[in-house]
Formats: sequence, structure tokens, C-alpha cells
Amino acid sequence: MATIFTKILQHELTGHFVYEDEVCGAFLSIAPLKDGHVLVVPRHEVDHWLDLESEEIAHCFQVAQNIGKVLMKVFPARKVALMVAGLEVPHAHIHVVPIQSEADLNFANAQEVGSEKLQACAELIRKAMRNN
Repeated sequence: MATIFTKILQHELTGHFVYEDEVCGAFLSIAPLKDGHVLVVPRHEVDHWLDLESEEIAHCFQVAQNIGKVLMKVFPARKVALMVAGLEVPHAHIHVVPIQSEADLNFANAQEVGSEKLQACAELIRKAMRNN
């Protein structure tokens, strides 16, 4: 059975995309830790990132780095953190989160936000990516 991320990548469910190609897609988390919290998700549906091919991992991390550089320009942050946890959805993915401190990475602080806010945030990121 396809994961929720596969359904988003196939545009069967709504996703607020900031990037996509043949290897992966990047869209905003619906329960962000901070504004600008992006998920980079490989199209290859595997539960654990260790099961991805080296080329897929390298590509996804390159996309995450590119997005991270943009997030630093768009959102107030001391750093952009990466996290590969993967416990909430059984589909490998990278969290890219603008942070002020490590405390910002606590999933207990995740807040569900509305579609309008996600769309506005996605547009800010896409615009900055075009200008980058």
C-alpha cells in the first residue's frame, strides 16, 4: 500500500511543493516544527534511508542543501538543521528545518497549520529559489 508521501508525490493528495524532480520531491510539513519546515522525500518508497541507493541519498541531500541555503535567506534562523528520523511515516525522508536552537527540533512542539499559511510559505520559498 502506498504511503501518504507517495500519494503526495504522485499528486493524489495535496502537497505544498517547493521542488520536485524524477528522484525526489520537497514539500512543506503539515505539522511544522518551525515556519519553512520542508520534507525532502525520495520517490523510491522505502521505510529506512539505509535502504536507498547511494545515488538517491546523495541526490536527496543535495536537494536538502539547496533548499537549506534558501531557507537561511527567507526565515530568521541561526542554522538550518537536517534530521532523518522516519518514525512518523514509513517512507524515508529528510526534515530541513530553520532553527534558533536544538530545542526547535522537538516534535512535541509541532503545530498543524492551515493550507493558506502553507501555500504562502511555499510561495516564499519557491520565489527565493527562482532568485537564487
